[in-house]
Amino acid sequence: MTHRGVMVFVPAPQLTVTLEQQNDRAELHVHPGGQGVWQARMITLLGAEVTLCAAVGGEVGRVLEPLLKFHGVTLKTIKREWGTGWYVHDRRSGERRELAEDPGQPLSRHEMDELYSLALAEGLRAGIAVLSGPAHPSVVPAEVYRRLATDLGANGCRVIVDLSGAHLVAALEARPYVVKVSHEELLRDGMVADDSLGSLVRALHRLHADGAAMALVSRAHEGALALFDDRMYEVDMPRMIAAESRGAGDSMTAGIAAVLAQGGTLCDAVRTGAAAGALNVTRHGLGTGRVDAVQVLTERVRLTPVDMKVPV
Repeated sequence: MTHRGVMVFVPAPQLTVTLEQQNDRAELHVHPGGQGVWQARMITLLGAEVTLCAAVGGEVGRVLEPLLKFHGVTLKTIKREWGTGWYVHDRRSGERRELAEDPGQPLSRHEMDELYSLALAEGLRAGIAVLSGPAHPSVVPAEVYRRLATDLGANGCRVIVDLSGAHLVAALEARPYVVKVSHEELLRDGMVADDSLGSLVRALHRLHADGAAMALVSRAHEGALALFDDRMYEVDMPRMIAAESRGAGDSMTAGIAAVLAQGGTLCDAVRTGAAAGALNVTRHGLGTGRVDAVQVLTERVRLTPVDMKVPV
């Protein structure tokens, strides 16, 4: 099957500054960040071409934009007057401590129109689109995700959404191809009453009924649940000691996108996504890893059928 690329919609990337301790010396790490950035990085590591569509501007944006041009990604940006987000974290003690942050200012109507047109064109050109969320829901209106997912899907693009809250609800109206959520997000947003197997299975069925060819819910330290091809599976992932628990779900989404872009099956996509997520927690850098390590871990991922008639 012909290889296709992936458009990653990153409306509000962030400049991340992290203090680390290496022996007796403090280290300063400056990187591009945000959900979509971490996803894009992992997708490129897994061999698929990525076009990253983002809005950057102001003093922070001038520092951030060159950092977004990492290997394997084609960067497409629209300019903002100001408002690019950032955070400063301190990990010298071994635990992450937030010193200061700004998730970014809401995009103006003109900025959003320009970014929308850019993402639509690049998504249709790529054939697969990952819609990632902003650091704070106020930065981008939920309605933008409904319109973008609808317009992309109606014109032959496979849409993958990794969202929560109002942004997820809006995107679901477009009946996206893949929906990935975490059980914490489902609980927080009141989409499930508890994190029992029965509640999560019912939530996946609702997502599938809403049009998702694949619905996937991650469960932190437990195996993810996946519904595709009219079957429910528990995803038995390799257990790793976590150096950084953040970003595992984003790497899972990235693995799914990379495999689909290279003509793989939904089954292969889930297994690779699970392996990428498992590897991510062993590293301090989010959305990072080695492709050979992901391949080895993929061989150890097991999909166990779950009784779809879980008592309600």
